[in-house]
Amino acid sequence: MTALLADPVSEVVAAAEQLLTRRTGAPVTLVDPVDLGGSGRTVVLRVRVAENPFSLPRTLVIKQVRDNFQGATKTAIALPAASEGDFDVETAFLREAVSYQFANALAKDARPGAELLASDLDARLLILSDLGDATAISVRLEDSDPDTVTHTLMAMAQAMGRMHAATVGREDDFTALLRRAEVAHCSDEVADQVGRAVAGVPTMLVESLGIDVSSDILEQVLHAQTLFSGGRFRAFSPSDLCPDNIIVNDDGVQFLDYEWGGYRDALLDITYALVSFPGCLCNIDLTEERASAMVDAWRAEVVGMWPALADEAELGRRIVEAQLIWVWLSTYLYLPEDHSRIAAVREHYLSIPRADALVGRWARLARSAQLAGNDAVEAHAREVVAALRTEFS
Repeated sequence: MTALLADPVSEVVAAAEQLLTRRTGAPVTLVDPVDLGGSGRTVVLRVRVAENPFSLPRTLVIKQVRDNFQGATKTAIALPAASEGDFDVETAFLREAVSYQFANALAKDARPGAELLASDLDARLLILSDLGDATAISVRLEDSDPDTVTHTLMAMAQAMGRMHAATVGREDDFTALLRRAEVAHCSDEVADQVGRAVAGVPTMLVESLGIDVSSDILEQVLHAQTLFSGGRFRAFSPSDLCPDNIIVNDDGVQFLDYEWGGYRDALLDITYALVSFPGCLCNIDLTEERASAMVDAWRAEVVGMWPALADEAELGRRIVEAQLIWVWLSTYLYLPEDHSRIAAVREHYLSIPRADALVGRWARLARSAQLAGNDAVEAHAREVVAALRTEFS
C-alpha cells in the first residue's frame, strides 16, 4: 500500500470531505490517502481524519466508482466480455450501496464486513469504516501449518453462516431498498452469467472434449440454476466471494465488495468455497476432512433457521446440486483457451493453471456426488475429468 498523489485521488478525497462536511455540519479534513487497490473502474483509499468535529473514526475507507480511471492494480474477475453485454457500472454501484445499507441494520457480529458511514449516490461514493490491518484470506490459506489453514476455512464458513442466519426472512427489506434506489428491476449479473453457462457448456463439452451431456444431467443443471432465483434456503450474499474479497482481521473474517450483493440460496456460498472459488483460478488443498469441517462449521450457524439441513442425506444432496452449477460456470469461463468469456483473469497467491483448476473442480464434484449417492452426476463428472486429463496431457 502506498500513498497516492494522482489527480483522481485528490478528487475522490475532496468529494469525501464535502460529503462528510454536509453530513456532520462542520468542516472535515481528510489527509494521507493510501491506495487499497480498487478495480480498474474504482478508487479505494484509506484516509486519516485530520479534523474530527463529531468523533468520526480516526481512519476511514473511501470507495468511488469512476467512469475512466485505470490507476488501480486490482483487475475485475469473471465480468462478462464486451461481446456478452456491457457491465452496468452505475447499477453495480447502487447495488453495492444498497447492500451496505442493508448490512448496517444487522448486528455487528453478523455484519459481513465494513459499516457504511455515508454515501452519495450521484457521486458514486461510499465512505466505510476502516477494517484496519488485515490479512487476505489467500495468504492465510498458504500457511505451512495445516491446522491454521483448516481453522481459517472453518472461520470463513462460520462467518458465512452467521450472515446467512441473520438475514433469513429479510429479503423484502432488501428489495425495498433496491426499489428506493431504482434498481429492483435490474437483473443479477452473476445469475445472468450462470444462465449463459447453462446454455453454452453442453456444446463446449461436445466440441472440446467429445462428451455428450445426458438429459438427466441437463435436468439437474437446470434445477440447480434456480438456486439463484429461488431455493429453500435463501439468505443475503455478497456474491463475489473470491479470496481477494475476503480478509481476516482482529474481529474475524470479513467480506468485501458487494457490487453483486443480493439474495440467493445460501448453499451457493458454502459450495463456492468447496468448489474452490469457480469465478477465478484459485485452488485450496481441500481434503474430505477439511471440507467436512467447513460444512459442519457453516451448518452449526444456520441449522436453527433451517432444521432440514440437520439431515446428512438432505445436506449432501443440496451440496452436490450447488457444486454442479458452480463447476458448470467454471467450465464455461475457463475451458476455452482464450478466456473470451471473461474480461480478465486475476492472479494472486492461490492461482493455478486452468487445466489443473478444471480437473480439480470436476474431481471434487465427482467425489461429492459419490458420497451423496448421485450416480448420474458422479459418472458424468468422472467422464469429464478423464477427458480433461487427455486434452491437457
